[in-house]
Amino acid sequence: MLARSKQQTSPRLSRFGKPWITPLPCRFGAGLYCDAADRILAGYYDVFALKGVHLGFPPRWNRDPKTGIEAPLVFGKTLDYRDERIVGDIKYLWEPNRHLHLTTLAQAYHLSGDKRYAEGIQAFLDSWFDQCPYPLGVNWTSSLELAIRLVNWSFTWHLLGGGSSILFASEEGQRFQRRWLDSIYQHCYFIAGFLSRHSSANNHLYGELMGLFVAAITWPCWQESDQWKAQAYRELESETLKQNASDGVNREQAIYYQHEVTDMMLICWLTACANGIEFSQNFSSRLERMLEFIASVMDVSGAVPMIGDADGALMVHWSKEHDWNVYRSLLATGALIYDRADFKMKAGSFDDKSRWLLGDEAKSQFDSIATSGVRVKPRQEFREGGYFVMGDNFDSDDEVRIVADAGPLGYLSIAAHGHADALSFTLSVAGNSLLIDPGTYAFHTQKKWRDYFRGTSAHNTIRIDGMDQSESGGNFMWLRKAAVLCETWESNPTRDCLVARHDGYARLVDPVIHRRKIEFLKKEKMIVVEDVLECSGAHDIEFNWHFSEACQVAVEDNKVVAMVANVCVEMTMPHDNFRPELVCGNDELPLGWVSRSFDEKVPAPAVIWREKISGTARRSTILKISSGYNA
Repeated sequence: MLARSKQQTSPRLSRFGKPWITPLPCRFGAGLYCDAADRILAGYYDVFALKGVHLGFPPRWNRDPKTGIEAPLVFGKTLDYRDERIVGDIKYLWEPNRHLHLTTLAQAYHLSGDKRYAEGIQAFLDSWFDQCPYPLGVNWTSSLELAIRLVNWSFTWHLLGGGSSILFASEEGQRFQRRWLDSIYQHCYFIAGFLSRHSSANNHLYGELMGLFVAAITWPCWQESDQWKAQAYRELESETLKQNASDGVNREQAIYYQHEVTDMMLICWLTACANGIEFSQNFSSRLERMLEFIASVMDVSGAVPMIGDADGALMVHWSKEHDWNVYRSLLATGALIYDRADFKMKAGSFDDKSRWLLGDEAKSQFDSIATSGVRVKPRQEFREGGYFVMGDNFDSDDEVRIVADAGPLGYLSIAAHGHADALSFTLSVAGNSLLIDPGTYAFHTQKKWRDYFRGTSAHNTIRIDGMDQSESGGNFMWLRKAAVLCETWESNPTRDCLVARHDGYARLVDPVIHRRKIEFLKKEKMIVVEDVLECSGAHDIEFNWHFSEACQVAVEDNKVVAMVANVCVEMTMPHDNFRPELVCGNDELPLGWVSRSFDEKVPAPAVIWREKISGTARRSTILKISSGYNA
């Protein structure tokens, strides 16, 4: 068990690690970053759905800004951070404690030289050390939270000037430096003692290894530092291949977590390279494949499906651009690292985050990547990861892009971040989202909404007898999991076709096997969905279809018409027993919602077809796509 106090030897201050890039980038307009830093110094923060909330400077670090509940300062590992009565909404409490705002202050100082920002950093950290003594309180419970804090501390340290920072010049500054280093040691010691293992060895473990690795390189100050670095490096190499399929799909089956783990890998890779450490070719190749998957599911507008959990987390809040896109940013960075013209074309431009990571000269290098004559064609088959990209005229004004899910529920035994969405698919036409995955909305709190957004009725697939395909065991656990099998996949110039099945309802007294064929006829711009439900007895079935909140959706007799921009989709089910019902923003069912940001939701049209069947049934849904409609 972790000791309540840990005495370490005095840190060796003769040398520190090198920054992730040399020289540090500086060709930014300082105004955007200074404005963001000034808001922090004035005590205003953005925390998920709370925009511009006044928390003070420095804030109360153990207080949930959403509910106002102050978590007790008790031994952290005995504190139940899942209990709302004790800690409030833990996501909201933890987010400021990741110290992304600290890096913003450091960016402003680096670009402007204004000492107010450096002094603000010292006040920020001193208050945290005072209010969050090791190992007490909710900020000493989850190793991942400590790891992300360490990463932001590392970037802040370098942007301040490293060991030669003006903050450390005086006798008082040296005392502050020692206090900071003592806390860094405690963070590393805690993480090394509480790495996520067994069923929790998912992105949490990867993030913890990232924090330990970056910290051991940035501050190689203690006798344990080499051991921490070696262990983290070894396990990062191993977990990269375990957690990410060979086709580039992150096994969490959650596309936002694909972004988060890819970002973690980039941070580790850049820090290592700058300090003479090389990751293996396997590591680099897996990273490139993960970027390829992101490029393949991204439509011409830069949007990706919101499959699986998304928590809105960033490892570091580098960019302050108002239209910044996390996925396009990753591809811009990847374009330069791998000299990929297709990544450059999908990225569209070189963003601020990529410049911060790769340096000032990277922009001209990005611009020099030739794209003339390059045709972007996505990889369409991700059989190991379980996704298939269907469509035509990719990355053009006439694009049709369908992303179909025929993969496992999630990673490891609890499949923590997967949703019960087997055989669902999304549809984007000309960069306009039509059929969507509604997102996540809630994590630890609001059980009703957590269950809905991860449940089957919130996805474009079939629910049977009012039950989810997989059986939930809690907010981050699935007990019985639907097994999905791709039976056939075909793609040629005239059609794309996927046939897959799942056994999620084989657990019923009268077992049901759901087989779905999704066929896209390119010349006709038609999607034909054929569902077969193999069973013996009677069942209630629901076909759920979720449309973007931007769509105008109407039910006309037995036909559904959805329109957005200049695109129209007509959906029919040629079967007399079906009558479509349009639902939008229903709280009680619940049904008809979309969440594009954590803890935020808005009404969105959903169509549900209900029927009772007796014995094996075969049903068809036809979607005809046309353009020329003007909203």
